[in-house]
Amino acid sequence: MSIIKQAPTAVVMVRPHHFTSNPQTMLDNTFQSTCNSQNQSQLAFDEVTNAVKLLQNEGVTVHLFEDEHTHTPDSVFPNNWFSTHQSGELVMYPMYAENRRLEYRKDIIDFLTNHYKVLSVTDYSFLAKENAFLEGTGSLVIDHPHKLAYAVESKRTTKTVVNTVCEQLKLKPVVFNAYDEQGTAVYHTNVLMCVATEFAMISLNMVPNSQHKQLTSHLIQSHLEVINLTNAQISSFCGNAIELQGTNGRILALSQTAFNALTTEQKAAIQKTAKLVPLPIPTIESAGGSVRCMIAGIHLQSK
Repeated sequence: MSIIKQAPTAVVMVRPHHFTSNPQTMLDNTFQSTCNSQNQSQLAFDEVTNAVKLLQNEGVTVHLFEDEHTHTPDSVFPNNWFSTHQSGELVMYPMYAENRRLEYRKDIIDFLTNHYKVLSVTDYSFLAKENAFLEGTGSLVIDHPHKLAYAVESKRTTKTVVNTVCEQLKLKPVVFNAYDEQGTAVYHTNVLMCVATEFAMISLNMVPNSQHKQLTSHLIQSHLEVINLTNAQISSFCGNAIELQGTNGRILALSQTAFNALTTEQKAAIQKTAKLVPLPIPTIESAGGSVRCMIAGIHLQSK
């Protein structure tokens, strides 16, 4: 069995042709704002095009799919409806917002099955009918080498589903709570934290004190340097980053907004093991997600 790596060399991204902020997710996504730009569709289209080019320049393989529908405003965030694993498993997830359940795409599943060694496809989307949700690697921040899955409980992350999926994938669930300054539950784990090969970024300020020890002990046992983020940095999407494997080493893909909000010391800590690659995506961020949400990592072996 090959060594399990944290940073994938290939990703799936979706380029929207009719981008808009999703009214069905506005209530619990405090990162979201109403995007009033007249040409927001074109701006988002261009932001994805540019992001793909910047990642490809680093040697990351990007499988880009188009979305020409008008009824899937969040399709630019494919990491929520499926995940892939080095075991050859592909998992599809139950989504909270009804219009996000329209994002599942057979052509993407077929592409992955044709080009990678997919041994099984498990579809949990039916659980949404039972009001049980788990939104992919938005809900689960996975430490692949150490077989851990971090999950913040919220409307979109149901503990029973976390346990079911983790049991299937042989991951140990680390379920905890996190709240913003207004006391609203953090809607997705991946806006709060990012786990890379040698470091983790997380805002412990947003986690109840009683849960700090449990969380940090897992991170420390995994030999990760913990980079603590402030609430303001979380609002600037600093937690919503993803480590990828480029031609010349690992990179940390994050938004320009997030890059600008990191301190010099934090950047230095990251750059010891990963090159920072900022992607400018201000229009897309108005929909409440950032770079991590836009990227579905491919952890499968090529055929």
